[in-house]
Amino acid sequence: MRIAIVGPCGSGKTVLVNGLKQHDYLARQIAQEHSFVQDMWQVLTKPDILIYLDATYETCTERKALNWKQHEYTEQLRRVSHAREPCDIYLSTDDLSTEQVLKEILDQLQAISS
Repeated sequence: MRIAIVGPCGSGKTVLVNGLKQHDYLARQIAQEHSFVQDMWQVLTKPDILIYLDATYETCTERKALNWKQHEYTEQLRRVSHAREPCDIYLSTDDLSTEQVLKEILDQLQAISS
């Protein structure tokens, strides 16, 4: 099963990909938030499962120590918006630890597979 993960910078994509790979999932982070190609997630992976990780501007800025402005975050959200509606799994990561995010996604992947 091919898994694509999209979301704004700091939402937890890289950490989730690494965790899923440790559980033998074929997962790939798509840098959709940096691309003007709105369906980049489809072009690069043709995923069986699309995961959208979300986080607020404040959370993303804190996690990555980003020196960006609200309008830059808003632009990232616009760039990933094409992937949000058709996603199979949506998760807001604001109040979750990396372990909680991985557990929640693993649980949802198991539910989808059943």
